[in-house]
Amino acid sequence: MGQQINAIELKNITKRFGKVVANDKVCLSVRNGEILSILGENGSGKTTLMNMLSGIYFPDEGQIFVEGREVTIKSPKDSFALGIGMIHQHFKLVDVLTAAENIILGLPGKEILDMQEVVQKITELVERYGFELNPNQKIYEMSVSQKQTVEIIKVLYRGAGILILDEPTAVLTPQETDKLFAVLRNMRADGRSIIIITHKLHEVLALSDRVSVLRKGQYIGTVNTCEATAESLTEMMVGKKVSLDIDRPEPVNPVKRLEVNGLSCVNKEGVPTLSDATFTAFSGEILGIAGIAGSGQKELLEAIAGLQPTCGGAVTYYPPEGEAEVITEKSAAEIRKMGIRLSFVPEDRLGMGLVGSMDMTDNMMLRGYNKGKGLFVDRKTPKSLAESIIEKLEVVTPGVSTPVRRLSGGNVQKVLVGREISSSPTVLMVAYPVRGLDINSSYTIYHLLNEQKQQGVAVLCVGEDLDVLLELCDKILVLCGGRISGIVDARTATKEEVGLLMTKTGKEETHE
Repeated sequence: MGQQINAIELKNITKRFGKVVANDKVCLSVRNGEILSILGENGSGKTTLMNMLSGIYFPDEGQIFVEGREVTIKSPKDSFALGIGMIHQHFKLVDVLTAAENIILGLPGKEILDMQEVVQKITELVERYGFELNPNQKIYEMSVSQKQTVEIIKVLYRGAGILILDEPTAVLTPQETDKLFAVLRNMRADGRSIIIITHKLHEVLALSDRVSVLRKGQYIGTVNTCEATAESLTEMMVGKKVSLDIDRPEPVNPVKRLEVNGLSCVNKEGVPTLSDATFTAFSGEILGIAGIAGSGQKELLEAIAGLQPTCGGAVTYYPPEGEAEVITEKSAAEIRKMGIRLSFVPEDRLGMGLVGSMDMTDNMMLRGYNKGKGLFVDRKTPKSLAESIIEKLEVVTPGVSTPVRRLSGGNVQKVLVGREISSSPTVLMVAYPVRGLDINSSYTIYHLLNEQKQQGVAVLCVGEDLDVLLELCDKILVLCGGRISGIVDARTATKEEVGLLMTKTGKEETHE
């Protein structure tokens, strides 16, 4: 067998942003007809590297070869011309158009004339790889996984032979993930090359042929997936052995802390976002909340925290001492004072939770210090709080006075979660506490949540990784389309069971 020509080869690719070296002499190859996983902690440079292949950034140094010849990629157009298509985490689709219209959007004029032919070509792709898609359906009527399908077909339609998928399963149920993986395997069999950026180890092991690992912008190495284990890959990613077992202590004397009864919310357009939610949260337990993105998780937590107007139902709080109180009528500040804390790690971490231009100490003060002491607030306590969070969660920062927007996303997140825990709450609600965090930090946060649980806090945790929720939580509440479709015991439930509840419309239960 002669020298195999790689679909893509990167040689000594370097990219700097100011003083930060995002990629440092990275060498990497992707073969024809293989699925390569790129694995690395948050901030290891995976997305930066792929953005150079898709023409969003231009490398400062190094060479890119496609099918054996050196190329220059200066724009997404160049990248497309070379047959490279990237599917980003955030889809770029026009809601009011159909799938077919989105797929040909921006192509030269002649394409648009014959929609029948377009639909036929799309249908051929759909059948060839086993997608499920109706080309005439409007985007706004689609589920997240259908929108993702449109994005993938959009790049295939334009002739991409090399596909890059950035965290493609973050928004899918287990069943949808299986379908996506089946499609990707069909594409591989057809000779296409696929690069998948992910940090879910079990997916890497289930899907890819080889795994390339980046750490802090440097290329660590590539291994054959069949010779790798979750432990060996973690060690390459983190640079040291990490135990991959999440502890789950048994709850000790659980006591009722929150009783939610018939809670409902509508959005500004009057569409229900949460319908008739009823459940109880106990002290010393972690209640997981699962559901496809946008199923009412945010509304549920915000309604409890007093940040979201409700249109029905009540939340009753049972404090450790004293009488039960209905808190639905109270302001967010009063609810916070009672010890009910919400740490929501939004998609837009800086926009919602923190002030980017302020440093860590000031961001700590934003939360803990609205006690109304006028302008002269005590900066010492929040500073020591900031320092203890930096130390405990290994926040990578030059110091507590660095503006938060200069920290990487994962580090910003540790500040958000750490800030709420530091206020010793009685009810701690966290949403996506480990989104985009590396393995080490994720385990630190699971550990912190368990510490809270053992101190008798009622913990509500919205998560997107079902494997983690099943290992960490005591119970899991599943939301589907704003309704609670079930509450299961996390010690005995299976991933498939939870996945089915995530897509159950709840329509069949209304006729009782």
